[in-house]
Amino acid sequence: MNPDARIYVAGHRGLVGSALLRRLASATSPSPLRGEGRGEGTAPYTHIITRSHAELDLTDQQAVRAFFETQRPDYVFLAAAKVGGILANNTYPAEFIHQNLVIQTNVIHEAWRVGVKRLLFLGSSCIYPRDCPQPIREEYLLTGPLETTNRPYAIAKIAGIEMCWSYNRQYGTQYLAVMPTNLYGPGDNFDLNTSHVLPALIRKMHEAKQRGDNEVVVWGSGTPRREFLYSDDMADACVYLMNLPDDQFSSQVNPATLPLVNVGCGEDLTIRELAEQIKEVVGFSGKLVFDTSKPDGTPRKLLDVTRLSGLGWQARVALKAGLNKVYTEYRAKTQAR
Repeated sequence: MNPDARIYVAGHRGLVGSALLRRLASATSPSPLRGEGRGEGTAPYTHIITRSHAELDLTDQQAVRAFFETQRPDYVFLAAAKVGGILANNTYPAEFIHQNLVIQTNVIHEAWRVGVKRLLFLGSSCIYPRDCPQPIREEYLLTGPLETTNRPYAIAKIAGIEMCWSYNRQYGTQYLAVMPTNLYGPGDNFDLNTSHVLPALIRKMHEAKQRGDNEVVVWGSGTPRREFLYSDDMADACVYLMNLPDDQFSSQVNPATLPLVNVGCGEDLTIRELAEQIKEVVGFSGKLVFDTSKPDGTPRKLLDVTRLSGLGWQARVALKAGLNKVYTEYRAKTQAR
Protein backbone atom coordinates (compact mmCIF):
# COMPACT_ATOMS: atom_id res chain seq x y z
CA MET A 1 0.00 0.00 0.00
CA ASN A 2 1.38 3.40 -0.96
CA PRO A 3 1.36 6.10 1.74
CA ASP A 4 -1.40 7.99 -0.11
CA ALA A 5 -3.56 4.92 -0.86
CA ARG A 6 -7.26 5.28 -0.08
CA ILE A 7 -7.81 2.83 2.79
CA TYR A 8 -11.26 2.12 4.21
CA VAL A 9 -11.45 0.63 7.72
CA ALA A 10 -14.97 -0.69 8.29
CA GLY A 11 -15.72 -0.92 12.01
CA HIS A 12 -13.02 1.54 13.08
CA ARG A 13 -14.49 2.04 16.56
CA GLY A 14 -14.32 -1.62 17.53
CA LEU A 15 -11.46 -3.47 19.19
CA VAL A 16 -9.84 -4.54 15.90
CA GLY A 17 -10.80 -1.48 13.89
CA SER A 18 -9.38 0.98 16.41
CA ALA A 19 -6.16 -1.05 16.55
CA LEU A 20 -5.98 -0.89 12.75
CA LEU A 21 -6.29 2.89 12.87
CA ARG A 22 -3.40 3.10 15.34
CA ARG A 23 -1.26 0.85 13.17
CA LEU A 24 -2.07 2.66 9.91
CA ALA A 25 -1.37 6.03 11.52
CA SER A 26 2.05 4.90 12.73
CA ALA A 27 3.92 3.76 9.64
CA THR A 28 3.68 2.41 6.11
CA SER A 29 6.18 -0.42 6.17
CA PRO A 30 5.27 -3.99 7.14
CA SER A 31 6.74 -5.27 10.39
CA PRO A 32 9.97 -7.26 10.60
CA LEU A 33 9.86 -10.68 12.21
CA ARG A 34 10.16 -10.22 15.99
CA GLY A 35 11.48 -6.75 15.25
CA GLU A 36 11.60 -3.86 17.67
CA GLY A 37 10.21 -0.47 16.74
CA ARG A 38 8.06 -1.82 13.93
CA GLY A 39 7.89 0.58 11.02
CA GLU A 40 9.95 3.30 12.69
CA GLY A 41 11.27 5.97 10.38
CA THR A 42 8.52 5.65 7.78
CA ALA A 43 5.59 7.92 7.01
CA PRO A 44 2.03 7.15 8.14
CA TYR A 45 -0.77 6.47 5.71
CA THR A 46 -2.41 9.76 4.86
CA HIS A 47 -5.80 8.80 3.40
CA ILE A 48 -7.67 6.59 5.86
CA ILE A 49 -11.44 6.52 5.36
CA THR A 50 -13.80 5.85 8.28
CA ARG A 51 -17.51 6.15 8.93
CA SER A 52 -19.37 5.75 12.20
CA HIS A 53 -22.58 3.73 12.32
CA ALA A 54 -24.54 6.99 12.46
CA GLU A 55 -22.82 8.14 9.28
CA LEU A 56 -23.08 4.83 7.42
CA ASP A 57 -25.28 1.86 8.30
CA LEU A 58 -23.48 -1.11 6.74
CA THR A 59 -26.70 -3.14 6.76
CA ASP A 60 -28.23 -0.59 4.33
CA GLN A 61 -27.31 -1.81 0.84
CA GLN A 62 -28.13 1.45 -0.95
CA ALA A 63 -26.13 3.49 1.55
CA VAL A 64 -23.14 1.16 1.23
CA ARG A 65 -23.32 1.32 -2.56
CA ALA A 66 -23.43 5.12 -2.53
CA PHE A 67 -20.49 5.23 -0.12
CA PHE A 68 -18.28 3.00 -2.28
CA GLU A 69 -19.19 4.81 -5.48
CA THR A 70 -18.30 8.14 -3.90
CA GLN A 71 -15.18 7.16 -1.92
CA ARG A 72 -13.75 4.40 -4.17
CA PRO A 73 -11.18 3.02 -1.72
CA ASP A 74 -8.13 1.14 -2.98
CA TYR A 75 -7.96 -1.16 0.04
CA VAL A 76 -10.56 -2.36 2.55
CA PHE A 77 -10.16 -3.79 6.04
CA LEU A 78 -13.55 -5.33 6.89
CA ALA A 79 -13.53 -5.35 10.69
CA ALA A 80 -17.17 -4.34 11.18
CA ALA A 81 -19.24 -7.04 12.86
CA LYS A 82 -21.66 -7.78 15.67
CA VAL A 83 -19.58 -9.57 18.29
CA GLY A 84 -19.98 -10.81 21.86
CA GLY A 85 -19.34 -13.60 24.32
CA ILE A 86 -21.30 -16.77 25.12
CA LEU A 87 -24.14 -14.92 26.86
CA ALA A 88 -24.67 -12.47 24.00
CA ASN A 89 -24.47 -15.20 21.35
CA ASN A 90 -27.02 -17.32 23.21
CA THR A 91 -29.37 -14.40 23.81
CA TYR A 92 -29.34 -12.80 20.35
CA PRO A 93 -28.63 -15.56 17.80
CA ALA A 94 -30.87 -14.02 15.11
CA GLU A 95 -29.09 -10.67 15.35
CA PHE A 96 -25.68 -12.32 15.21
CA ILE A 97 -26.37 -14.22 12.00
CA HIS A 98 -28.47 -11.56 10.27
CA GLN A 99 -26.36 -8.48 10.93
CA ASN A 100 -23.07 -10.17 10.13
CA LEU A 101 -24.35 -11.72 6.91
CA VAL A 102 -25.76 -8.40 5.70
CA ILE A 103 -22.72 -6.29 6.64
CA GLN A 104 -20.17 -8.53 4.93
CA THR A 105 -22.35 -9.15 1.88
CA ASN A 106 -22.83 -5.43 1.28
CA VAL A 107 -19.19 -4.48 1.79
CA ILE A 108 -17.63 -7.34 -0.19
CA HIS A 109 -20.00 -6.95 -3.13
CA GLU A 110 -19.61 -3.18 -3.36
CA ALA A 111 -15.84 -3.50 -3.04
CA TRP A 112 -15.93 -5.69 -6.13
CA ARG A 113 -18.20 -3.28 -8.02
CA VAL A 114 -15.77 -0.35 -7.65
CA GLY A 115 -12.59 -2.37 -8.21
CA VAL A 116 -10.98 -2.43 -4.74
CA LYS A 117 -7.42 -3.76 -5.13
CA ARG A 118 -7.24 -5.85 -1.97
CA LEU A 119 -9.68 -6.64 0.84
CA LEU A 120 -9.05 -8.27 4.22
CA PHE A 121 -12.08 -9.89 5.83
CA LEU A 122 -11.81 -10.33 9.60
CA GLY A 123 -13.38 -13.47 11.02
CA SER A 124 -13.01 -15.50 14.21
CA SER A 125 -11.52 -18.80 15.31
CA CYS A 126 -15.04 -20.00 16.20
CA ILE A 127 -15.49 -20.85 12.49
CA TYR A 128 -13.69 -24.13 13.11
CA PRO A 129 -15.35 -27.36 14.30
CA ARG A 130 -15.88 -27.68 18.04
CA ASP A 131 -13.79 -30.83 18.39
CA CYS A 132 -11.27 -30.53 15.55
CA PRO A 133 -7.61 -31.54 16.02
CA GLN A 134 -5.26 -29.11 17.79
CA PRO A 135 -3.60 -26.85 16.82
CA ILE A 136 -6.22 -25.82 14.26
CA ARG A 137 -5.06 -25.64 10.67
CA GLU A 138 -6.87 -23.60 8.03
CA GLU A 139 -7.89 -26.70 6.11
CA TYR A 140 -9.91 -27.99 9.10
CA LEU A 141 -12.72 -25.58 8.14
CA LEU A 142 -16.04 -27.41 7.57
CA THR A 143 -14.70 -30.78 8.73
CA GLY A 144 -17.07 -31.19 11.69
CA PRO A 145 -19.94 -29.73 13.77
CA LEU A 146 -19.62 -26.22 15.20
CA GLU A 147 -19.90 -25.16 18.85
CA THR A 148 -23.64 -24.62 19.41
CA THR A 149 -23.27 -21.54 21.64
CA ASN A 150 -21.91 -19.40 18.80
CA ARG A 151 -22.98 -21.31 15.68
CA PRO A 152 -25.05 -18.46 14.11
CA TYR A 153 -22.08 -16.09 14.31
CA ALA A 154 -19.68 -18.76 13.06
CA ILE A 155 -21.87 -19.64 10.08
CA ALA A 156 -22.06 -15.97 9.11
CA LYS A 157 -18.27 -15.71 9.18
CA ILE A 158 -17.89 -18.93 7.19
CA ALA A 159 -20.22 -17.43 4.59
CA GLY A 160 -17.91 -14.40 4.42
CA ILE A 161 -14.90 -16.62 3.76
CA GLU A 162 -16.79 -18.47 1.04
CA MET A 163 -17.86 -15.16 -0.48
CA CYS A 164 -14.25 -13.97 -0.66
CA TRP A 165 -13.23 -17.25 -2.27
CA SER A 166 -16.14 -17.16 -4.73
CA TYR A 167 -15.34 -13.63 -5.89
CA ASN A 168 -11.67 -14.55 -6.24
CA ARG A 169 -12.60 -17.53 -8.42
CA GLN A 170 -15.19 -15.82 -10.58
CA TYR A 171 -13.87 -12.26 -10.80
CA GLY A 172 -10.17 -12.55 -10.05
CA THR A 173 -10.43 -10.36 -6.94
CA GLN A 174 -7.75 -10.23 -4.25
CA TYR A 175 -9.79 -10.92 -1.11
CA LEU A 176 -8.18 -12.59 1.89
CA ALA A 177 -9.92 -13.83 5.05
CA VAL A 178 -7.91 -13.63 8.26
CA MET A 179 -9.05 -15.57 11.30
CA PRO A 180 -7.79 -14.14 14.59
CA THR A 181 -7.74 -16.02 17.82
CA ASN A 182 -9.36 -14.50 20.94
CA LEU A 183 -8.46 -10.81 21.00
CA TYR A 184 -8.07 -8.30 23.82
CA GLY A 185 -6.59 -4.83 24.09
CA PRO A 186 -7.24 -1.07 24.30
CA GLY A 187 -10.89 -0.12 24.00
CA ASP A 188 -12.13 -3.61 24.89
CA ASN A 189 -15.75 -4.23 25.89
CA PHE A 190 -16.14 -4.62 29.68
CA ASP A 191 -19.93 -4.98 29.74
CA LEU A 192 -20.58 -8.17 31.72
CA ASN A 193 -23.61 -9.01 29.56
CA THR A 194 -21.83 -8.83 26.19
CA SER A 195 -18.07 -9.03 26.79
CA HIS A 196 -15.67 -11.89 26.21
CA VAL A 197 -14.04 -13.80 29.04
CA LEU A 198 -10.83 -11.79 29.49
CA PRO A 199 -12.29 -8.28 29.93
CA ALA A 200 -15.17 -9.74 31.96
CA LEU A 201 -12.73 -11.30 34.42
CA ILE A 202 -10.76 -8.06 34.69
CA ARG A 203 -13.89 -6.12 35.58
CA LYS A 204 -15.18 -8.77 37.98
CA MET A 205 -11.92 -8.93 39.90
CA HIS A 206 -11.42 -5.16 39.93
CA GLU A 207 -14.90 -4.56 41.34
CA ALA A 208 -14.52 -7.42 43.82
CA LYS A 209 -11.24 -5.89 45.02
CA GLN A 210 -12.91 -2.48 45.38
CA ARG A 211 -15.75 -3.97 47.44
CA GLY A 212 -13.47 -6.18 49.52
CA ASP A 213 -15.19 -9.41 48.38
CA ASN A 214 -13.76 -12.77 49.38
CA GLU A 215 -14.44 -14.53 46.09
CA VAL A 216 -15.09 -14.09 42.37
CA VAL A 217 -17.30 -16.48 40.40
CA VAL A 218 -15.93 -17.64 37.04
CA TRP A 219 -18.24 -19.19 34.45
CA GLY A 220 -17.63 -22.87 33.66
CA SER A 221 -15.17 -25.41 34.93
CA GLY A 222 -12.01 -23.46 34.11
CA THR A 223 -10.63 -26.36 32.06
CA PRO A 224 -11.18 -25.09 28.47
CA ARG A 225 -8.01 -23.82 26.85
CA ARG A 226 -7.87 -20.50 25.01
CA GLU A 227 -5.30 -18.52 23.04
CA PHE A 228 -5.20 -14.73 23.42
CA LEU A 229 -3.68 -12.13 21.10
CA TYR A 230 -3.19 -8.44 21.83
CA SER A 231 -5.27 -6.37 19.40
CA ASP A 232 -2.35 -4.20 18.27
CA ASP A 233 -0.50 -7.37 17.27
CA MET A 234 -3.56 -8.43 15.28
CA ALA A 235 -3.66 -5.08 13.50
CA ASP A 236 0.04 -5.31 12.75
CA ALA A 237 -0.48 -8.74 11.19
CA CYS A 238 -3.29 -7.37 9.00
CA VAL A 239 -1.20 -4.48 7.71
CA TYR A 240 1.70 -6.87 7.18
CA LEU A 241 -0.48 -9.18 5.09
CA MET A 242 -1.95 -6.31 3.09
CA ASN A 243 1.60 -5.18 2.28
CA LEU A 244 2.84 -8.55 1.02
CA PRO A 245 4.51 -8.41 -2.41
CA ASP A 246 2.17 -9.24 -5.29
CA ASP A 247 3.47 -12.77 -5.75
CA GLN A 248 3.13 -13.64 -2.05
CA PHE A 249 -0.31 -12.07 -1.69
CA SER A 250 -1.52 -13.73 -4.88
CA SER A 251 -0.38 -17.11 -3.55
CA GLN A 252 -2.70 -16.63 -0.55
CA VAL A 253 -5.73 -15.71 -2.71
CA ASN A 254 -5.14 -18.22 -5.52
CA PRO A 255 -8.62 -19.17 -6.79
CA ALA A 256 -7.71 -22.85 -6.39
CA THR A 257 -7.04 -22.57 -2.65
CA LEU A 258 -8.97 -21.35 0.39
CA PRO A 259 -8.02 -17.66 0.97
CA LEU A 260 -7.69 -18.08 4.73
CA VAL A 261 -4.88 -17.26 7.16
CA ASN A 262 -4.93 -17.89 10.92
CA VAL A 263 -3.62 -15.09 13.13
CA GLY A 264 -2.53 -15.95 16.65
CA CYS A 265 0.45 -16.34 18.95
CA GLY A 266 0.58 -20.14 18.88
CA GLU A 267 0.25 -20.58 22.67
CA ASP A 268 -2.77 -21.20 24.90
CA LEU A 269 -3.70 -21.66 28.56
CA THR A 270 -6.70 -22.82 30.59
CA ILE A 271 -9.40 -20.39 31.69
CA ARG A 272 -8.34 -21.17 35.27
CA GLU A 273 -4.75 -20.16 34.44
CA LEU A 274 -6.02 -17.00 32.75
CA ALA A 275 -8.11 -16.14 35.81
CA GLU A 276 -5.10 -16.66 38.07
CA GLN A 277 -2.99 -14.33 35.93
CA ILE A 278 -5.70 -11.66 35.92
CA LYS A 279 -6.09 -12.07 39.69
CA GLU A 280 -2.38 -11.34 40.09
CA VAL A 281 -2.43 -8.34 37.72
CA VAL A 282 -5.49 -6.82 39.41
CA GLY A 283 -4.23 -7.59 42.90
CA PHE A 284 -7.37 -9.43 44.01
CA SER A 285 -6.63 -11.49 47.12
CA GLY A 286 -9.83 -13.57 47.32
CA LYS A 287 -10.50 -17.02 45.91
CA LEU A 288 -11.85 -18.09 42.54
CA VAL A 289 -15.06 -20.12 42.42
CA PHE A 290 -15.90 -21.95 39.19
CA ASP A 291 -19.61 -22.23 38.39
CA THR A 292 -19.91 -25.53 36.49
CA SER A 293 -23.61 -24.92 35.83
CA LYS A 294 -22.52 -22.35 33.22
CA PRO A 295 -21.37 -23.45 29.72
CA ASP A 296 -17.70 -24.01 28.94
CA GLY A 297 -17.96 -23.54 25.20
CA THR A 298 -15.40 -25.19 22.92
CA PRO A 299 -12.89 -27.34 24.88
CA ARG A 300 -9.84 -25.90 23.09
CA LYS A 301 -9.14 -23.38 20.34
CA LEU A 302 -5.43 -23.13 19.55
CA LEU A 303 -4.67 -21.89 16.05
CA ASP A 304 -1.89 -23.31 13.90
CA VAL A 305 -0.05 -20.19 12.70
CA THR A 306 2.46 -21.97 10.46
CA ARG A 307 1.15 -20.25 7.34
CA LEU A 308 1.43 -16.76 8.86
CA SER A 309 4.86 -17.35 10.38
CA GLY A 310 5.99 -18.72 7.03
CA LEU A 311 5.10 -15.36 5.53
CA GLY A 312 7.41 -13.67 8.04
CA TRP A 313 5.22 -12.49 10.93
CA GLN A 314 4.97 -13.41 14.59
CA ALA A 315 3.19 -11.91 17.60
CA ARG A 316 5.21 -9.71 19.93
CA VAL A 317 3.12 -8.75 22.99
CA ALA A 318 3.25 -11.42 25.72
CA LEU A 319 0.00 -12.12 27.60
CA LYS A 320 1.19 -10.82 30.98
CA ALA A 321 2.39 -7.57 29.46
CA GLY A 322 -0.86 -7.20 27.53
CA LEU A 323 -2.96 -7.81 30.65
CA ASN A 324 -1.07 -5.12 32.52
CA LYS A 325 -1.66 -2.64 29.68
CA VAL A 326 -5.38 -3.40 29.50
CA TYR A 327 -5.88 -3.24 33.26
CA THR A 328 -4.00 0.06 33.49
CA GLU A 329 -6.32 1.51 30.85
CA TYR A 330 -9.43 0.08 32.49
CA ARG A 331 -8.49 1.42 35.90
CA ALA A 332 -7.79 4.88 34.45
CA LYS A 333 -11.22 4.93 32.80
CA THR A 334 -13.05 3.86 35.94
CA GLN A 335 -11.24 6.49 38.01
CA ALA A 336 -12.13 9.20 35.47
CA ARG A 337 -15.89 8.53 35.78
